Amino acid sequence: FDYVPLNCTLLSPASIKATEVNFVVCQLFALLAAIWFRTYLHSSKTSPFIRHVVATLLGLYLALFCFGWYALHFVIQTGISYYIMIIIGVENMHKYCFVFALGYLTVCQITRVYIFDYGQYSADFSGPMMIITQKITSLAFEIHDGMFRKNEDLTPSQRCLAVRRMPSLLEYLSYNCNFMGILAGPLCSYKDYITFIEGRSYQLQQSEANGKEDTKYEQTDPSPNIAVAQKLLICGLSLLFHMTITKTLPVEYNIDDNFRATASWPVRFFYLYVSLMAARPKYYFAWTLADAINNAAGFGFRGYDKNGVTHWDLISNLRIQQIEFSTSFKMFLDNWNIQTALWLKRVCYERATFSPTIQTFILSAIWHGVYPGYYLTFLTGVLMTLAARAIRNNIRHYFVESPAVKLCYDIITWMATQLAISYTVVPFVLLSVKPSFTFYSSCYFCLHIASILVLLVFPLKRTQKGSKKHESIQPVWSKKLEEENLLQKNSYSTTNNSFSQKQEITCRYQALKQ
Repeated sequence: FDYVPLNCTLLSPASIKATEVNFVVCQLFALLAAIWFRTYLHSSKTSPFIRHVVATLLGLYLALFCFGWYALHFVIQTGISYYIMIIIGVENMHKYCFVFALGYLTVCQITRVYIFDYGQYSADFSGPMMIITQKITSLAFEIHDGMFRKNEDLTPSQRCLAVRRMPSLLEYLSYNCNFMGILAGPLCSYKDYITFIEGRSYQLQQSEANGKEDTKYEQTDPSPNIAVAQKLLICGLSLLFHMTITKTLPVEYNIDDNFRATASWPVRFFYLYVSLMAARPKYYFAWTLADAINNAAGFGFRGYDKNGVTHWDLISNLRIQQIEFSTSFKMFLDNWNIQTALWLKRVCYERATFSPTIQTFILSAIWHGVYPGYYLTFLTGVLMTLAARAIRNNIRHYFVESPAVKLCYDIITWMATQLAISYTVVPFVLLSVKPSFTFYSSCYFCLHIASILVLLVFPLKRTQKGSKKHESIQPVWSKKLEEENLLQKNSYSTTNNSFSQKQEITCRYQALKQ
């Protein structure tokens, strides 16, 4: 589970908070502003300079309205990071920006949690800083890749995302603090954002048999209206579920003394599953609304399918159906907080010199905050990830031949996956050490022990880092998140900047398939 600026009492009449109301009001205002931005400040009518200025000023206004003068932290973090980029140079700026941005975020989280507001899920100012930290560090690595490293030393995705010139201060502020993503994200690449602001055309490209790209047609302004309406409907249903169901199934009840003493094991595990499932709609609401805001402004177009139908999921953060019906730990994590998983892959896993899986989980815990429950969740996640991978590699192929057997296998793995996910994220919700250990000890640390036994019994396939098989040992939640499957199912094409940039189209298409 990841940052979302809502708590489990969102819009509950009995315990509504001003910060929560501010967040919802600001996001609804951002939605209207996005529609206005696309209509009246369209790239065909307005220069990129004006679009940058307006997007930045609106973003800072929303931040000031929602967080007061704490919003200055956003400007300070962004401004100092830009200064570091300028004075340090492209060779080492990515390291300094990474340390400063993450360090500044951590200091703010420590002061908020241990000085002001321990145990609250309120819309605190460190939430947007988490997104800004992702953007600062991502862009620093992309500039380092594009302006310092040799092209042949880059992976295909790094080549595609590499930035070949230093952004101006306005471009940098606009990327980090624009009104579409300042409150709840999601993360996007700098090149995608600049392409949107500058209004470069969308093209349908399909690979011919000879490997050349054939331009079928160009559509300069695909409409996001249907996509936005669908996402707003999901937001409404998620909010309704949250307001009516979530409060009746508190996660904290899993450690209630009477419940633990009287309930049978099947009942306890069933309640564990439904209570964690009921906790997810608040994330569905916040992330889907953020996605709809970007789409309403015209940002987030991924491409067309073979029939020319538009798809607006370039920066989507989750896929609800795949989450709820996951049949593996991998499938769940691949479809949960997608953009954060990509960030972890790009800035940590691909660049780690040792133990990349462990480093990636630790970075995720640090980025989330300083509550002990976060670290318990992600350390447990290391065990679960490795154990799930070992089981899948050693067992799954025995159950895929017969459709009937495969169906039984899918049902069993769905139940095991939902239980494992729920077991893993309980400390993330409980936050503190004592209640987290109360829960795990009441379960006799059963899944921890089972994971260790699995790793002792089943061999875990390993490959050399940097080899062609490198992806096979990559932590499932930091992969490129099943884009290959989407491309195969929908025959996606990709977007491009202009007709003269066919090489970048090929690069983007290859990156999506990773």
